[in-house]
Amino acid sequence: MLLRKITLEEFGAYRGKQSLDLTVKKNKPVILIGGLNGCGKTTLLDAIQLALYGPRARCSGRGNKSYETYLRESINRQADSTRGASVTLEFTVTVDGTEHYYKVVRTWRTSGKATLKEFLSTLVDEEYGNRAKSDRHVEPKLAYSRVLSEGWADHIENLLPLEVASLSFFDGEKIESLADPERAASVIESAIHSLLGVSTVQQLRTDLLALQRRQKLSDEEQHLMDKIHEEERDRESVKLQLADADQELAQRRTELIKAQRKLDTLEREFEAQGGSLFERRVEIEHDHKRVLARLAELRGSLMQLAAGPLPLLLVSSQLADVRKQAKREQAAGEAAQVLGVLEERDRWLLKMLPEDAKAAVLEKLEADRATRSKAAHLKVDLALPSDALSQMSVLDEVLDRDKARATELLKQTAETIEEQVQLERELAGVPEKSKVEAIQEAREEQIQEVVRVQAACERDSERISVLKRRLENVTDSLKRAHDDFVRTKVKAEEVERIIKYSEKARTTLERFADALLRRHISRLEVAMLQSFKVLMRKQGLVQDLRIDTDKFTLTLADNEGQPIDPGRLSAGERQLLAVSLLWGLMKVAGNRLPSVIDTPLGRLDSRHREHLVDRYFPYASDQVLLLSTDEEIDEYLLGRLKKSVARTYTLVHDDSNFTTSVVEGYWWNAGAQNVA
Repeated sequence: MLLRKITLEEFGAYRGKQSLDLTVKKNKPVILIGGLNGCGKTTLLDAIQLALYGPRARCSGRGNKSYETYLRESINRQADSTRGASVTLEFTVTVDGTEHYYKVVRTWRTSGKATLKEFLSTLVDEEYGNRAKSDRHVEPKLAYSRVLSEGWADHIENLLPLEVASLSFFDGEKIESLADPERAASVIESAIHSLLGVSTVQQLRTDLLALQRRQKLSDEEQHLMDKIHEEERDRESVKLQLADADQELAQRRTELIKAQRKLDTLEREFEAQGGSLFERRVEIEHDHKRVLARLAELRGSLMQLAAGPLPLLLVSSQLADVRKQAKREQAAGEAAQVLGVLEERDRWLLKMLPEDAKAAVLEKLEADRATRSKAAHLKVDLALPSDALSQMSVLDEVLDRDKARATELLKQTAETIEEQVQLERELAGVPEKSKVEAIQEAREEQIQEVVRVQAACERDSERISVLKRRLENVTDSLKRAHDDFVRTKVKAEEVERIIKYSEKARTTLERFADALLRRHISRLEVAMLQSFKVLMRKQGLVQDLRIDTDKFTLTLADNEGQPIDPGRLSAGERQLLAVSLLWGLMKVAGNRLPSVIDTPLGRLDSRHREHLVDRYFPYASDQVLLLSTDEEIDEYLLGRLKKSVARTYTLVHDDSNFTTSVVEGYWWNAGAQNVA
């Protein structure tokens, strides 16, 4: 598929009729469209999708608005709403080996205050490709097709399914959202099923099941079919509600990301201003008072110890001398007592001895008493009490206990003083209330905003869960109804044969779908990894990439095979990973689809921007529409990209009347000198 031309008339900011020739040249697939913020780049992307898909188009400016409201608000404010607006898209698609030329004109206008009318005209030249083989510049012979105009929604879904188009038409915000692993998983699942043909196999299985059930209906069977139709309508209703809920949740998550970023910025500013200390000032002051009270208590305990015997530790050597003196005086007292007893014994002993032995014994006894008498006399006698040694032992025990207690108290005092110094340092760092009051209020308001959006996300997620359960119940009920219907038709031999072989074919298709899924995932892993390595500045960061066949989640691995948390990647690297996902999908699909990229270089550094310009844009597709600001594709990058550019345009916005016009040329090249 190649886009040929787009014409906007009174659409959004585009005043009057504005046209862009989108045809490309050999080896020059890029159409470069420049515009400052608010000049209508995203409006141009919306116009392409609106022309193709109408109420199903995923236009960024629509949000939660009804389709009629969106169309009404898309009419240029200076235009006559009764004449309305229109978007016209011309493109070629190869169908059954022949290139067809289509021109889709979607117009709408108001009729009164409450009525809006929309018209769709489809013109086609089915022989364009045969004539273009001999003359590349042949003009199409377009003819109005009523069948295509009335059934365009089904026809475009066959030519370019909406899910596939969402991978071909994207902006920087979509790339950023795909950097989220959960969103990437859903895109991979959807793309593999729709873009890579797995859904076709599943549709074949569904068609075979329908074949089993297609028989002439009896009254009972008619009742079953009515029930089936009713439940099919119910299922489709739930699917639509689920799709709307998914879109709302995606928008909520985008809001949450923005709100969280703003909160993170406020948190950093609040922290830089000393906000955390300011919030803890009451706690710090309370702790400081507690520490001072504790310090006073410890000092009081130390003073009590100092009032007791503890100071005697200062004269420990003198206490040792007193202990020795007490021992000597105790020994002297004991010796004096023994001496008196010995004198009486000696007199009794001498009386008992014969006269001839008394002299010798007496001499020895006197010598013994003299020795003992000498021990009983001290040079220094302090007349210490008899229980002095016992008192000294008790004193030693008391001093040991008080010493241990004093050591512990001194340790606690030192720790408490250190805590006091730290708290006083923190108190000194607490900022004045006037310095943080404004940012504190903004931070608290943003916290409430984040909580509100998170609650909304949770409500949307719960709603989606309820709808999924309801869809499962309706699907199960529908299957049972189909089974009941099939059982009533299994009377005839032909029906039995159809059911038998259809079931075999469905089983085979199921195995084929599983094998096809695994094959596509394997090819996609290789294509994504190759694309990521081509775009990345850090060549050795990611060495392997895997996609789970059940959950479709991405897993990155480093040189050692260890998984890499996507959170470790920078915002720019995650954006390149999302681009690699889209590029890899298009490579594996092999589809010749145009790539329309709005604001492609946000959050990327200069090296990564060069890689995208040199290695991605010229090779992304046979046709690449780049919608860029002057700060994205600047003069330097334009020079690198110029050899691949077929056409350039600039969207010029008139601030006086808020309208946009299309000018050929781009900033810094011929034809755009008058562009501000």
